Amino acid sequence: MKHYRIGQIVPSSNTTMETEIPEMLTSRYGLFPEERFTFHSARMRMMHVTPEELRKMDVDSDRCALELSDARCDVLAYACLVAIMCQGAGYHRQSEARLKKVVEGNGAPTPIVSSAGALVEGIKTMWFKRVAIITPYMKPLTQQVIDYIESEGIEVTDSISLEVADNLEVGRLDPANLVAHADRLDIGNADAVVLSACVQMPSLPSIQTVEDRLGKPVLSASVATVYRILKTLGLKAQVPQAGYLLSGRF
Repeated sequence: MKHYRIGQIVPSSNTTMETEIPEMLTSRYGLFPEERFTFHSARMRMMHVTPEELRKMDVDSDRCALELSDARCDVLAYACLVAIMCQGAGYHRQSEARLKKVVEGNGAPTPIVSSAGALVEGIKTMWFKRVAIITPYMKPLTQQVIDYIESEGIEVTDSISLEVADNLEVGRLDPANLVAHADRLDIGNADAVVLSACVQMPSLPSIQTVEDRLGKPVLSASVATVYRILKTLGLKAQVPQAGYLLSGRF
């Protein structure tokens, strides 16, 4: 039996990544009975999804990485997409490199992944260049996410902003409603759909449903994060009923 410790750096008001990440990874036990995962988190203070709070919160990521490194995790995931994407093009690389130095300084070299980098890399892994996205953000923040994704050479063909500023309320959104929201997206020119371009908006129960309904690959920030976690650990990137990226093809 091989045990893996999964560390997550999450906003203090996030209630989704500590739900969806464990659900995906433990659902693998039937396919890979030799695996076992434990989950460990540190929190950065943030209640409202505004540029000011996000920038302030990002500073706390160093402290969180340091605390988690005491637990000697096998991988650390910075689980807030927009906190990175609102900092400007390519910031996930700077963030990951900085956190890597923090944990190395504690004598605990640990691979670092970020949800922001994972989403971009997941889309590129599937060789896609155009996506349609759904976010819970106010429209200006959604535009920053679009700008960030497009700075990585991926076109955003359409977007829907649900405009929920309170992060707790984002976590309470019903993922079943994403089926109808996805039907409103213009996906004619899109290679894939990002059902939740946010780590707090729940989407996992609807990923496979929407993928089957639209006939196009569907992923989310949490799905992409799990993909990067599994690849970083050297494990097969396969999770049941979690969409094309986690189908085992990649």
